[in-house]
Order: sequence, then structure tokens, then C-alpha cells
Amino acid sequence: MGAALTTAARDTQLSAAFTVAYDYAVHFTRDALDPANAVLAQAFAGDGVARVLVVIDSGVLAHHGDLPQRLRAYAAHHADRLALAGEPLVLPGGEEAKQDPAHAQAVLDAINARGIDRHAYVLGIGGGAVLDAAGYGAAVAHRGVRMVRMPTTVLAQNDAGIGVKNGINAYGKKNFLGAFAPPVAVVNDELFLTTLSDADWRAGTSEAVKVALLKDAAFFGELERRAPALLARDLEAMAELVQRCAALHVAHITGAGDPFELGSSRPLDFGHWSGHKLEQLSATRLRHGEAVAIGIALDSTYAQLAGLLPVGAWRRVLALFDALGLPVTAPELSDPRLLDGLGEFREHLGGRLTVTLIEGIGAGLEVHEIDHDLMRLAITRLGEAAASGGAPTIADGAAISS
Repeated sequence: MGAALTTAARDTQLSAAFTVAYDYAVHFTRDALDPANAVLAQAFAGDGVARVLVVIDSGVLAHHGDLPQRLRAYAAHHADRLALAGEPLVLPGGEEAKQDPAHAQAVLDAINARGIDRHAYVLGIGGGAVLDAAGYGAAVAHRGVRMVRMPTTVLAQNDAGIGVKNGINAYGKKNFLGAFAPPVAVVNDELFLTTLSDADWRAGTSEAVKVALLKDAAFFGELERRAPALLARDLEAMAELVQRCAALHVAHITGAGDPFELGSSRPLDFGHWSGHKLEQLSATRLRHGEAVAIGIALDSTYAQLAGLLPVGAWRRVLALFDALGLPVTAPELSDPRLLDGLGEFREHLGGRLTVTLIEGIGAGLEVHEIDHDLMRLAITRLGEAAASGGAPTIADGAAISS
């Protein structure tokens, strides 16, 4: 009897299939910490008063020194919805937040010390790197603590802060450690954009160019038309860019059928295989948005040389980056280690190599092989185009990530 039961158990399969629904709002507002503005307070859903651990980007705090006091005043006004769990934890801004694991560990230490559980919240206020580090800490604590993001840069508001990914760097590789953990809500406050440096203001526009090239030719044309206003720091133009770009990203996340990237396709990483490697080779001297602009220009040049992209469209790509004040080349492009980024990109995603290119404005396509010799020629051709056309180049030591 016992033997028969054992044999039956060996031949038995149990199947478990279920769907987990995610639902979060991306808000666009102005002066979110005005006590009369209830958008942020309403993000802390649930019964009773939510305990909130705040994590702030040091770069944001440098420009908004009264932020802790404003947070306390806001929490006091909305005491029926939230209570601060001690003073804010401050993390360094920029890629340093992701590069040193001590910063993600500091988030975990604070979650532990302040008793933040799965019914409490982490509120991240900062650029994409700080949101990534704070989000990673929140995602792995208690197998997932609720996260509300308040992005403060163009790049974070239109891209990094609205997606479902969190991560930090390890083993010399971008986002080697991470988790898919959607936020509970995202609150974009346009006032934070007014204190960005010119370089950070410009850098975030590269992600808008990216998504327009992949999905929306009309949006690309609008970026061409509004480039002078964007370069001149017109806040209305930038707010429109952020919202349009964010809408396209959310549509992709919710409608493309693979939000947690289980397959080999990752179209929103157009230009990122080299962009990530350029950040590493420049020791993060290149901002993420700058490196992505160069990566998009490089892959567009490769597509043109491969006969996939008409030369007129290629010229429009380079001209728009020029008009937005973004680089299309840098000394690190000539580093022979750059092409190692292809292997690292494939390894990070898994499966076969899948690189997104474009065959027209608003028309992306995927390829599974890259001709290294043709890519080297693309690097040369891009450098020549930048030199002859006046496209900006970031020279050694000319930019410091923040």
C-alpha cells in the first residue's frame, strides 16, 4: 500500500496558475507639498494612518533645504492619512546612490529600525538613481514594502520613476541587483524641475526622443518644433514633454504584454546597450540621459549604414539631439571595451541577443545580430558627423554627474 502511494506521488503534477493585478496612478501636479494639495496624501491608501519612511536625494535637499520642514507640515495637515516615521533618510544623488551598496543597505537598516512593515510606506523623493536604490531596498524588505515615488528630474518623471523596475549596480554592471516592484503611486511635481542644472534639464529629454522614435512620429515632430523652448527652459514645454513621454511609457508597460521582461524583447532600452557601457567607461561622468542620447545616435547610425534607416531620418535624429543640447559622441566611444556592452546587455536580459533599432521615425524593429565591424564603422561615421555638423561632444572631464 505504501509503495503504491509513493509511486503515484512520483507521477503526479500539481499546477498553479494565477494572475496578480497591479494598479497605480501617475499624477502630474504643482507644489505637491502644499498642505492644500491632497494628491500625495491620497496616494497612501488603506485603513488608518499610514507610517511613512521618507528617503530624499541629497541633490534635491541642497536646492530645497526646507523640504524636511515642509514634509512635517504636510504630514501634520494630513494627520488622518499619514505619519512620518522619523526624520528623512538622505542618500547621495546621482549614480553614486546605485554604485555603492551601502546606500541600499541604509534603506534596509532604516526600514528595520523604524518598524516599516508591509502596511507602511517608503516615500522616495529624488532622481532616478535614488528612486532605484530606495525602491530596491523597499522591494526586498519583508518581500515587498509599499513604495510611493516622487521623481524630481526630467528623466525620472518621464521614464525611470514611472516604471516597475528597481535596481543597483554590482560586479561592474548596471542594475545587476534588482527587483520588479511597481510603485503604489507616482507623484510628479513640476516645481522640482525648476531647480535642475542645465545639464540635468537637457539630459532627461533623451528618453522622450527615444520613445518618440520608437512609437510616435508626431511626438518626434513636436519635439523638433519645441526644441528651442525646451533648451531655453520653458517649464510649460517641459511639463508637456514629461506628460506625453510618461503616457507612452505607461502605455507600453500596460499594453505590451511583458511588463516584467520575461521574454528577450526590451524595446524601451533602445540605445541603452552602449549607453550603460558608456556610463561605466566614463566612471559615470556621463549622465544617464547623455549616455542614452549617444547610444541612440550610435544605433541610428548603425541602422542607416545597414540600410534599415533612410539617411534623411538619420539626419533628423542627430539634428534633434543637437537642438536639444545633447551630445551624440564622446571619447569613450573609441574604447574597444564598448562592444562588450552587447554581451552584457544580452546577459542581463537573458535568452538571445535582442537589440532595438529603428527603420523610420516612430518605427522600431528588433534585430538579433550586430555586425561588430559595421558598428565600429558607425562609431567612426558618428564622430565625423558630429565634427562636421557641429553636434555637441562631451570632452574628458567636461561633465560631472549629479
